[in-house]
Amino acid sequence: MFHTWMRYFSPNPVHHRLGLVCLGVGMQHGALPTVGPRTIDHHVAVVISAGSGWFRHRGGDAVEITAPTLLWLTPDAEHHYAPHPGSGWDESFVDFTGPAAATYTELGYIEPDRPIVPLSDTTGPRAVIARIARAARPGNPLLEVESSAAVHELLVALRRARADTTGDGDRVLDALARDAFLPLTIAEHAARHGMTLAELRAAVRRSADCSPKDYLLGIRLGRAKELLAATDLPVAAVARRVGYEDPAYFSRLFTRRVGAAPVRFREQQYRTVPGGWSTDHLDPRKITRQAADHPGP
Repeated sequence: MFHTWMRYFSPNPVHHRLGLVCLGVGMQHGALPTVGPRTIDHHVAVVISAGSGWFRHRGGDAVEITAPTLLWLTPDAEHHYAPHPGSGWDESFVDFTGPAAATYTELGYIEPDRPIVPLSDTTGPRAVIARIARAARPGNPLLEVESSAAVHELLVALRRARADTTGDGDRVLDALARDAFLPLTIAEHAARHGMTLAELRAAVRRSADCSPKDYLLGIRLGRAKELLAATDLPVAAVARRVGYEDPAYFSRLFTRRVGAAPVRFREQQYRTVPGGWSTDHLDPRKITRQAADHPGP
């Protein structure tokens, strides 16, 4: 016995320009029928949240899979899979396509050559899939845009849920973020955390899909923008605050990555913020309470 619920959509060409569009969503459980062997012309993320089964990719040997697991079905890649008849499994899936899929693949969020991805937890991805299912209610005029936005969110949730992004990887990123503004080389960062350069690169790539240099650069430039927008500090002082002793090098780096020189960015974004911008994480619940306590005119 098995139970199936699914809906399929036909977004128009304008919606495709959103970058990603949802083509279908489904939730199934039990001893589901075998899928394939087949090929398709779009992407499908299949989230197995309970149970076990097997998966065969591009005509290779069948591989045993056990929940929680993500299966990537990618365009033109033959696949063939099913749960074990005795145990079955719980499955949620989302079909999608669009030009942004290539970018997400380049960033490592979609992995055509790694079709079986162990997950640490499926709660986040399943919550997003459930929202797509709710958006599929009859007559919803916002269906295509709601579901498109949710596909972007699903890719982030799946990336966050990957089993190899927890533990040491997160601790390395936390440590790098804490030390991001120190004038250290990448090798010095690695030594500071008791790692070889290769180990640091592998840990950051595994958790953030980028190099340590790019990870630190994103943090430094974000803080530099805040200082330029909210303070009168000279550019040289901003450079030193975010870890660059050479202000000319900082300005060239900032201009190349941001698309505007630090002085120009300040002209566009400057606003007076007494005491500077907060570095604390924002609690949206506090903002809501403050708005209720101090209603506008």
